[in-house]
Amino acid sequence: MRAAVSIGLPGTTSSETLQALAPRLERLGFDGLWLNDVPGGDSLAGLRVVAETTERLRLGTGVIPIDRRPVARLDLAGIPAERTTFGIGSGGTHHPVGAMADAVAELRVRTDARIAVGALGPRMRRLAAELADAVVLNWLTPAAAAAAMDDLRRDAGDRSGEVRGVLYVRTISDGAARAALQKEADRYGSYVSYAANFARLGVQPIDATINRESALHAYDGVVDEVVLRAITAGGTLDELERFAETTAEWRAAQSDG
Repeated sequence: MRAAVSIGLPGTTSSETLQALAPRLERLGFDGLWLNDVPGGDSLAGLRVVAETTERLRLGTGVIPIDRRPVARLDLAGIPAERTTFGIGSGGTHHPVGAMADAVAELRVRTDARIAVGALGPRMRRLAAELADAVVLNWLTPAAAAAAMDDLRRDAGDRSGEVRGVLYVRTISDGAARAALQKEADRYGSYVSYAANFARLGVQPIDATINRESALHAYDGVVDEVVLRAITAGGTLDELERFAETTAEWRAAQSDG
C-alpha cells in the first residue's frame, strides 16, 4: 500500500509563501499541507490562507499544544472541516493523557473535522487509537513506525480501519540542505523526551530522516500518510518550490516503476 504524501511547513511560514506554494502543491498531486504550530506562528491562520487558494488540498495542524493553546481558545473559523485534520498534542500539560482525552472531547463538540493526537509514547498512541481519527507520529525510522502502527491497530480493535497513522519525517531534496537537516536532528536529540525515545529505539535522530528517493519509499505499507517536513538551506520560496518538484518526481518515479 502506498502511503499518501503531504508536505509539512512551520507555522511561521509567511502568508505570501503559502499563497504561492499551496496551489503548486495541489497541482503536483500532494495529498495535503500540514503546518507545525510553533511559538510565533499560528498554524490555523496559515490554514485559512491555504484554504482560500486551493480546492482539494487537505489541511492539517501538526500539532497544536493544548498547554499553550487550549481548545476553547482556538479560532477554527474559515477552515473547511471536510478537508481538515486538527492535530493536537499535550505539550507540557500535567497529567497529559487525561488532559488530551478532555481536549479531544471538547474539540469534537466544536468541529466536524478529523482530529489527530500527537503521540510519542504508547500511552498517547493508545488514546489516539481509542478516541481520535488519526495519530501523528514523529521522528521514527520505517521499522519503528511499523512497530508503532502495529500497536495502534491492536489498541484500536474494531476501529483499526478508521484510525490513520500519519508520520512526520524531516526531509531534504538536495545536498545544500544537509547541514540544516543535521541541525534539526541535533536539536531534537537534545530534548529529554526525544533523546530517551531515540535511546529506546537504538537509533540516532538523523536515522529517522529522508535524504533520497529510496528512503521515502521505505515508508510505503507502513503508515497511511507521510508528511515530508521540508528542510531547505534557507527556507525561501524558490527552495520550497524545488523541494516540492523534486519530491513529486520521487513519487512519480515509483509509480512508473
